Amino acid sequence: MEKPKKQSRQQVFTLVVQIGRKAGDGLPEGATGAALMCYASGVDEAEAVRETVAILKQADTAPLDVTGYGTLEEREAQGHEIDAEERELMQRALDENAVIVAQMTPFFGDEAD
Repeated sequence: MEKPKKQSRQQVFTLVVQIGRKAGDGLPEGATGAALMCYASGVDEAEAVRETVAILKQADTAPLDVTGYGTLEEREAQGHEIDAEERELMQRALDENAVIVAQMTPFFGDEAD
């Protein structure tokens, strides 16, 4: 087993959060929900998920489901292509100990099923 690195224990995780409709959620008219691609810092993925869900609830959204895609290193090991802009957003999430919503894709009609 490798020794933990001496750097910050914080890592950045890529999460996709499905949200439902809620008054004041800012989603387009007619949308039934949305998927949010987020970069969230945490000491582990569970903490990153908890923080993300808490922040999204504070922002008047209704998180329904979270799928984790791992850290930058884990995604690279899986063969994901990660461009410079995505890496920059991940670094920002780490630097600011924050949750960054990188992309929102609204669902219309039966797409969320």
